[in-house]
Amino acid sequence: MGKRLESVSKLVDKNKIYTIEEAITLVKETAKAKFDETVEVHVRLGIDPKQSDQIIRGTVSLPHGIGKTRKVAVLVKGEKQKEAQTAGADIVGSEDLIEDILKGNLNFDVLVATPDIMKDLSKVAKILGPKGLMPNPKAGTVTFEVGKTVTELKKGRVEYKNDSFGIVHVPVGKVSFDKEKLIENIKTLLEAIIKAKPSSAKGQYIRSASISSTMGPGIFIDQRI
Repeated sequence: MGKRLESVSKLVDKNKIYTIEEAITLVKETAKAKFDETVEVHVRLGIDPKQSDQIIRGTVSLPHGIGKTRKVAVLVKGEKQKEAQTAGADIVGSEDLIEDILKGNLNFDVLVATPDIMKDLSKVAKILGPKGLMPNPKAGTVTFEVGKTVTELKKGRVEYKNDSFGIVHVPVGKVSFDKEKLIENIKTLLEAIIKAKPSSAKGQYIRSASISSTMGPGIFIDQRI
């Protein structure tokens, strides 16, 4: 642990469960980096991530976004291209976009595709997959509702999914956000995760939840909302 992190960690009681309001105050106090740090939520779930019917994956539109405008690319044909452009997509294409991807041009943060073009993505799956850019129905990025999806992604729709340890990690804004906006974003995310509880998950579903800034210490929060 570096001297900076060690210093700010002393402000946090690792044995205490803070209210969301208290935790956000601490996050702001412990964020000492020279850039506007991202605030992240980490939720440890009582699921077995090895069981396919217990995997948690979905999307949620945060009311105040995440403080970052993501570059959205859309893989679509015909009239849907105009719909994507009107909605504010940064890159729109079909075969030409696939060729760019094959050349290693991945200058976008999210890729949306319509179901009818997914078969054409097989040739670039090995490029997109490892970078987490492969469109997926559960992530809401394989859809015919191109315009709506682009608009939501631009406004702050985020994806949540558990890792191999059953933990969900999601950005919910920036340290510079007003306290009230961070509270609303965090509560909205927790509500979505609670609603996504699989019927096969037994026992305590949310085992712990914490928030932290990019360079700051984790702060346990009361996940009851």
